[in-house]
Amino acid sequence: MEKPPPEKSGSFSRNGNGNQMDDNSGPAGAESEAVHVIFDCQQPGECGPNSNLEEHSSDPELSLPQVRKDVDRFLESLSTINDASNNPPDVPSCVESFLEMLINVLGEFPSNSTTASCFNRASTILHLAMSLLDSEFRLALESCNQGNSADLKSPKPSKQASFSYRQEPAYCVIPESKTSEDVEFPAYASEAISKMNKIATAMISSGYESECCMVYNMARRNAFSSELDRLGFENISIEDVQKMQWQSLEGVISMWITVIKHSSSVLFSGERKLCSSIFSEHPSISQTLFCHIALAVAVRFVNFSDAIALTKRSAEKLFKILDMYEALRDLIPFFDDDACSSECYEELKSEIWSAKGRLGEVAVSIFCDLENSIRRDNGRTPVPSGAVHPLTRFTMNYLKYACEYKDTLEQVFQKHQKMEGCAYSNGPVLDTKNGANDDGTPKTSPFSVQLNSIMDLLDENLDMKSKLYRDPALRCIFLMNNGRYILQKIKGSDEIHEMMGDTWCRKRSSDLRQHHKAYTRETWTRLLQCLNHDGLMANGKLSKTILKERFKMFSAMFDEIHRTQSTWVVSDEQLQSELRISVSAVVTPAYRSFVGRFQQYLTSGRQPDKYIKYQPEDIENLIDELFDGNPTSMARRRT
Repeated sequence: MEKPPPEKSGSFSRNGNGNQMDDNSGPAGAESEAVHVIFDCQQPGECGPNSNLEEHSSDPELSLPQVRKDVDRFLESLSTINDASNNPPDVPSCVESFLEMLINVLGEFPSNSTTASCFNRASTILHLAMSLLDSEFRLALESCNQGNSADLKSPKPSKQASFSYRQEPAYCVIPESKTSEDVEFPAYASEAISKMNKIATAMISSGYESECCMVYNMARRNAFSSELDRLGFENISIEDVQKMQWQSLEGVISMWITVIKHSSSVLFSGERKLCSSIFSEHPSISQTLFCHIALAVAVRFVNFSDAIALTKRSAEKLFKILDMYEALRDLIPFFDDDACSSECYEELKSEIWSAKGRLGEVAVSIFCDLENSIRRDNGRTPVPSGAVHPLTRFTMNYLKYACEYKDTLEQVFQKHQKMEGCAYSNGPVLDTKNGANDDGTPKTSPFSVQLNSIMDLLDENLDMKSKLYRDPALRCIFLMNNGRYILQKIKGSDEIHEMMGDTWCRKRSSDLRQHHKAYTRETWTRLLQCLNHDGLMANGKLSKTILKERFKMFSAMFDEIHRTQSTWVVSDEQLQSELRISVSAVVTPAYRSFVGRFQQYLTSGRQPDKYIKYQPEDIENLIDELFDGNPTSMARRRT
């Protein structure tokens, strides 16, 4: 079947469906000339019978010259319409009359006429010409030199990558890409772009819009896919992702994040600019083509994101999940401008929004599961020497790094407030704005509620673990160690300190002071009773026997305390110093006073050192050896 005669650019101004005129369809003069050519060929005997168009007009009052003038006037008015025009002008009746005349005349040409043969030859020639342009267009598109694309191989440290109980989290490596000012994508020469623009304009004007768009779409999709492969982002299936170890996936995720950022800042911008340049006379076609290409790339990004969301959830994955969430969140605004309002763009944004939402649900689930991790940690073996519990270290470091994503977590929790298993799931929607209430407490939000819930659970767990110690003094040391560690971590992070508030920190400091007093009472009160003057007199005289017994009892008790508590660990140097100073301030003056008053009663006898084992300076020095840990663990743990 022969291809029908191609329509002129004026007919393509309706964009194929007759619904809208194209402002850039071409000069009115060209259309007018086409009208004259058609009419001029209507000479008797040349173009078939009944060639006079006036005979076929439905309105006998309209003459051919009048119709031609009206059509020319309408075409001239089209050339003055700018791109900002919202509504194209209505097609006047003269154009419809002209089309009716033309259809009637062409319909009367016999199939074996000379004119039909000419039409067929013209159609064949046009088809061959378009085939050549098609091939030329494809070759021009494939000639892009990608050598100037960004090198994404230079690593730099970024946010937290993973987390474990055994060590402080390592930092992931995210390649550093060049800025959009340093990179040109795609790397076409201006002459090549000009050539492709002319080819595209000719093909569209000749009725080959779909063929032109198909070539462009396929070539640019392949080029974009090759560029992503070159940058290191491979197309990994969901099944392959499920089989990979998390340590291996971390590197792939880092590259995925980098490629998305690079696409947003360089690749998508370059692709949109290229579309606009090649299809400058047809902006609607340009926008549609770019959207379809971007959608194909976004689907590739989303597929990997969904594969990660389907992996087994664990605490160590939270930070990478949040990095991915942020990458998709920051990609969406690129497609939010006024030029991106078609259904295709809505589908594109919907795909990204949905993938981002699935990552958000995973992040909330992982963070909320921290509560369950604390509840499950119910071991019955106390930590040696009253040191900071591993659960405390893990939880506080985890929260500290999580709060570096505070703004993102606020967004995530706000959008998933009803997730089952979270502290806030059954509560009302809370104020998420930063700042403080009138009483100085921080304003609540879903994330801050969850954070406070975790801190309360940790408190309860530590209180339970403290009861595993038989020695009440060691129980106090354990609570002080863990309480100080928690407080220092919160004060050392602006984000978590802001969320917990000064009131909470003051309450924690007060709790520490209470534990300190309890330790002093449990350890040193009975020792100080040995230095009490009461009971030293017998029959109105000082009893040397009782005095000797008091000195011996003090030395024995002090030796036991020193032997025991020098193995205990206070990892915070400031807390350790505070404890030693407070103990020395209570014990040393009392002992110095007691020795100064009663030493004279024993020095006159034999072996006074047998009873007065320590001088006040010795007591002070020995107190400074407390809380250092046993010989196998003298090195203080890093906090």
